Amino acid sequence: MNLTRRKFLRTASTVAGTVLAAAPFVRTAEPARKFRTALIGSGWWGKNILKEALASGRCKAAALCDVHETTLEAAADQVNDLTGDQPKTYKDFRELLEKEKPEIVIIGTPDHWHAHQTIAAVKAGAHVYVEKPTGHTVRESRAMFDVARQSGRTVQVGLHRRIGPHHVSAMNFLREGKAGKIGMARLFAHSRGNRELPQPNSDPPEGMDWNLWCGPAPVRPFNTKIHPGGWRNFLDYGNGQLGDWGVHWLDQVLWWTDEKYPKRIFSTAGRPVSGPAVLNDKEQTTDSPDHQVAVYEFESFTATWEHRKFADNNAEKHRIGAYFYGTEGTLHIGWRDGWTFYPTSSNGKQIHENSQLQEPDGHNIKLLWADFIAAIDQGRKPVADIEPAHRASVLPLLGMISWKVGRSLQWDGAKEQIVGDPEASKLLARQYRAPWAEPRV
Repeated sequence: MNLTRRKFLRTASTVAGTVLAAAPFVRTAEPARKFRTALIGSGWWGKNILKEALASGRCKAAALCDVHETTLEAAADQVNDLTGDQPKTYKDFRELLEKEKPEIVIIGTPDHWHAHQTIAAVKAGAHVYVEKPTGHTVRESRAMFDVARQSGRTVQVGLHRRIGPHHVSAMNFLREGKAGKIGMARLFAHSRGNRELPQPNSDPPEGMDWNLWCGPAPVRPFNTKIHPGGWRNFLDYGNGQLGDWGVHWLDQVLWWTDEKYPKRIFSTAGRPVSGPAVLNDKEQTTDSPDHQVAVYEFESFTATWEHRKFADNNAEKHRIGAYFYGTEGTLHIGWRDGWTFYPTSSNGKQIHENSQLQEPDGHNIKLLWADFIAAIDQGRKPVADIEPAHRASVLPLLGMISWKVGRSLQWDGAKEQIVGDPEASKLLARQYRAPWAEPRV
């Protein structure tokens, strides 16, 4: 889905008027300096991020990249209408990096491209803002972390809940011990749905390089269920609901705890409502689970993830978020519903704080972008730095491996190895389609 020019301009104008709210995060000796910025993946979400970059007044759109000519041309027109600049356009990110030498690269492509494009951009000398999760596999994510640290470049990952005001205050509430000792966290994201009917395959849209869109991943027949947007529930390109939504809430757990990783992981899942996955020359469905439970055993607490793509969650108070269960009560951190503390004592007082979100999408990209620029200026790590983002991204990937092999995994987090299970260990990486190969530092 692409933003219309009018909507893009209207939204960007609004952000330009409000971005000063992020000023406390920015302390720079060069306020007028603008970074040559490139966007790789010029669809709806990539343009949302670029919009914040332009609204900050610190970035100039030098180049755009997308494998679909129509998407690329629309994005270039929108940037021109907004800023008067005419960014160069490219179908291949490698050509963009070689010719344009951007100082900042925004990566808004599907998950299976994140590692290749981040590593290439960092090696080309750019700072990178990349969408979550970091990689499609554990080893991809590790390679991203390694190259970022070796290069000294700043890499911010789109885990915007790390900077959202109500998330920050909820973390302070937990760390101050107001919920008591936390023994368990329950994370969840539910939606509604029914049996999934196969969608007919078709030719790619005119002007789209489908082979390049698939890149290092297997080539499926083009299908409108995959593009645009639906790729998250095709396991060749994403990691389902656990990889998409789960990484946000598992990151909240790692933000709270001093423990860096769990010691054991188990997941079970299935498609009893959606039905069997279909893939043939004529039609296909998604192949990710329609429900899943994953258990992460840490030394001092247990965290669970659950999602259903059916039944919604109308029988309970909240549909999305994280419950932290403590001896003094339960803290729910949500999305649009802010956070609420439910005390154990009948004499206790329920406490609530509303969310503060950037509309219409309900996220805090403005604040995260301001922090990214400040981190570059100050030579410090950003709020959603590649290191904690890597650790958070590994957790859903391990949950998916456990589900695929059908058993629990013992995880040596210090070495990033699955202990005593060669079959599961093979899934820490993946096969790449020639001429692509596993990204290495």
